[in-house]
Amino acid sequence: MGFSAIVLLIVIFSTVDENTLSYLQQINIWFLIAAFVLRIISFALWALRIQLMAHSLGYNVTFLHCFNMVIANLLIGAITPGQVGGEPIRIHELYKAGVQIGDATAIAILERVFDAVILVAFGIVSLLVMLDLLQSLPAAVVNFTILSMIMMILAVGVLIYGLYRPAPAKKLIMGILFWFSEKIKRPLVGKLVTRIENEFDNFCKSSIAFSNTSKNGLYTGMVCSVAFWLSEFIVASIILMGLGVAPFITESFLFQIIIAIVSMIPLTPGAAGVAEISAMSLYALIVPTSILGIFVLLWRFIMFYFNMIVGFIGSMIIFRRELQLSPHNPADVIGRACEMEEEEVKEMEIELKRQEKMQ
Repeated sequence: MGFSAIVLLIVIFSTVDENTLSYLQQINIWFLIAAFVLRIISFALWALRIQLMAHSLGYNVTFLHCFNMVIANLLIGAITPGQVGGEPIRIHELYKAGVQIGDATAIAILERVFDAVILVAFGIVSLLVMLDLLQSLPAAVVNFTILSMIMMILAVGVLIYGLYRPAPAKKLIMGILFWFSEKIKRPLVGKLVTRIENEFDNFCKSSIAFSNTSKNGLYTGMVCSVAFWLSEFIVASIILMGLGVAPFITESFLFQIIIAIVSMIPLTPGAAGVAEISAMSLYALIVPTSILGIFVLLWRFIMFYFNMIVGFIGSMIIFRRELQLSPHNPADVIGRACEMEEEEVKEMEIELKRQEKMQ
């Protein structure tokens, strides 16, 4: 949070000028409220995706439970690189709702696959539609975006190949990774290769579970994922309208895809600093400099700091529930002690009656 705040301050002080005050006087608060509401709707779409995927596997998980696990995972995702910390929270909460650990893992993994497929599809379409805009972007940004897209396409291609032929796909992947680890010869790389092997096995198992018995979960999960990402990407345009600027929907859509891809790379916790600099560099092409810093601040607050606020609330709800169920809870300990005493009294009475009969 500190690192992100420092970058935001630099962005604001480097863009504020004499015209900034006039833009601030034209702010339409209703558009900003609409941006917050749309953000909450995106949480609901995420929760609905989890609920429908769990239902397709035969589990009845309530929407409120799914919604709370979604907002709780936002806090951990915001403080871990690549937002990888959110998956364990969702798996844990699904397990608490009665979902077997293997099926819960399958849901979390396929969520990531859905997100990757959608970002690749959106990215390809946006790049083709806005070729003219790409020429105005810095060469480093364009090259990095294209390289990231190629890597994601290859990863998605391997995953799809693994759906139909898991054994050959695993042999191919592990062959490349083992060759890579032999060249580098670092313990960390060896652990990473083992982790990837385990995750690929989990992916294959989860894919088989969905493709065999619950294909409906794949379809509904993909539909919810598309709606989720559309609601995520449109927030920036609504903020621009609230600041009295044109929404630049197509351009903003492309920029949001680029920022989303960059944010998934585990560079800093919650992409702190990276997201702010990326947004400033991209939106500087279409947003007046006077309002650019304010826009980045509002966008980052809704998409990052708001996540941490609601994530803290969701985490505290889970923490309170776990504390009440903890074996170290004094109320539980006293209750169990009373139950044990009652059972001992009953056993003593039974033993006395048995001895009386024998006499």
